Amino acid sequence: MADRIAPEPRDDTTPLSRAANPVLERFAAELAGSPVALVLADQTAKVVGVRSANRSFHRTIERLGIAPGVSFGEDEIGVNAVGTPAETRQGLLVRGPEHSLASFHAFTCYGHPIVNPVTRRLEGVLGIGRPSGEDDRLFPPLVQRMVRDIEDRLQLASPNAQHRLLTAFQQAARRRDRPVIVLGEGLVLATPAALDLLQPADHAAVRACAEQIPSRLGETQRLDLASGRTIAVHCAPIDGVQGVLVDILADAPAHRHDRFDSEPGWPLLVVGEPGTGRTTAAQEAAGGDPVTLDAAEIVRQGEQSWAVTMDEILGSQGPAVIVDNAQLLSERMTAILVQRLRATRREVVVVSTPGEHLDGVHAPLAAMCTARRNLLPLRRRRHEIPQLAQRVLDEVTGAGRTRLTADALSVLTAQPWPGNFSELRRVMLAIADARSAGDIVPADLPESHRGRPSPGSPLRQAEREVIVAAIEAAGGNKQKAATALGVSRSTLYNRIRALRID
Repeated sequence: MADRIAPEPRDDTTPLSRAANPVLERFAAELAGSPVALVLADQTAKVVGVRSANRSFHRTIERLGIAPGVSFGEDEIGVNAVGTPAETRQGLLVRGPEHSLASFHAFTCYGHPIVNPVTRRLEGVLGIGRPSGEDDRLFPPLVQRMVRDIEDRLQLASPNAQHRLLTAFQQAARRRDRPVIVLGEGLVLATPAALDLLQPADHAAVRACAEQIPSRLGETQRLDLASGRTIAVHCAPIDGVQGVLVDILADAPAHRHDRFDSEPGWPLLVVGEPGTGRTTAAQEAAGGDPVTLDAAEIVRQGEQSWAVTMDEILGSQGPAVIVDNAQLLSERMTAILVQRLRATRREVVVVSTPGEHLDGVHAPLAAMCTARRNLLPLRRRRHEIPQLAQRVLDEVTGAGRTRLTADALSVLTAQPWPGNFSELRRVMLAIADARSAGDIVPADLPESHRGRPSPGSPLRQAEREVIVAAIEAAGGNKQKAATALGVSRSTLYNRIRALRID
């Protein structure tokens, strides 16, 4: 168990403290004893708050004089990661001997100014520090993300923030029969038409849609309601304030994500994590009664025997062929398969997990496929979880016998679901075993899925989000993302593996 210290008393007497404290607590609560400290200072570089979840490191920074009320102005102690950013209004990474004070030479620190987005005035500085020696190149984007959260809260706390939310809602709801919802921090506004349309269980799905902003900015999404209707929703951020406008446009045709909207090209590459329905998607694309070549069988059969079977199947005519678990193919077998695919007259679906191997050893195979289908993991389809969970439960217990309450659905939607649909089905089966009729509340969920999960270390979670955002901004180009983050491509790939970024 981590060696925790008593939480520092909150100071909510200033706008900066009120905006920053929830952000600091969120990032410091799960540091799991790591020797890391967060320091909040005001516009004069005077410390107003310190957060550390490691008792030993907390004592160390106390001995260094880092405590509320102490001033770290650059004119007083020279270059440091609090006073210098307050002076220059720019972020600064200070490594070891770059500190003017010799007592700080054993530490690496980064500080970033906090600017009020309404007044454009300097509100303070957020700094982070830890002992030198570890990779610190992602310190800047991590702290910058925290600062953006604080600045968003400063803007939200401005007198006109709620007025903007209300104005956006009123403008969207001018037509009385228009179903519209506005979601802000601590505020939900909905038109009567929206309330009539949505059941309590649907609200978790709507909020999940809204939380995908800005990653799906401008997209219209289909959403299956508890009533069985399928609607189209458009989520858009509200200018100048932390809020989302959810516009329910119209009924949409029923759909399935696993179904191909048009005839696929051949060969077809299907990529997805375990449990995302790769086999189902491949069989659906192949149609009829496809033949399966499973690369996992190479371990039992040997490469030569497996290659002979592959030659016989791809060299003859017949139904479509599914090459499963392509990620297990060696470089030699990949080259042989690519050669056979060039000559075969059969329709072929190649199934693989995502990862660097598709840009490396299996790049020739990926390039050979004229079409590609990427199956999103369940954590990227959170708005579908309420309907999927209820559907599976109905299949097991019978339609109408059990019902997941809004609170239970909210908890399920927040789970990480590393096992994707397979895990969701196992959880629903466990629920059905425990309760075969009536309302399902959070207490009825398996203990492993009962509480709202912690994202792990906030620093790791923030690092993950920063990297994902950089990759998306670079259009998936990891070299460009690495350049934008200021790290090497190899460092970025190492962090992608460590943080399990798909």
